[in-house]
Amino acid sequence: MPNYKNAEKALKVAEKRRIVNKRNLSTMRTYIKKLRKAIENGEEKETVKTMLMKTVSIIDKTVKKGAIKDNTASRYKSRLSKQVNNYIHREN
Repeated sequence: MPNYKNAEKALKVAEKRRIVNKRNLSTMRTYIKKLRKAIENGEEKETVKTMLMKTVSIIDKTVKKGAIKDNTASRYKSRLSKQVNNYIHREN
């Protein structure tokens, strides 16, 4: 337990931020999983492109909210883009 008022407030604030960050990360990861599942299941290429744009947008919003760092987001976007490009240009 905190000994000072400001430590109590800091504890409350940290807990609220943790919950918000957890929600943002969960949303981002869900979109990433949906995109990877679409590639795996052989969805239409246009659908996958649209999903990539939405996922990149969600990743950028997560960075803006401070839940992940910029380089982490860049790594996610790069890997997802590479997967989508390989899927789109793959010969069936």
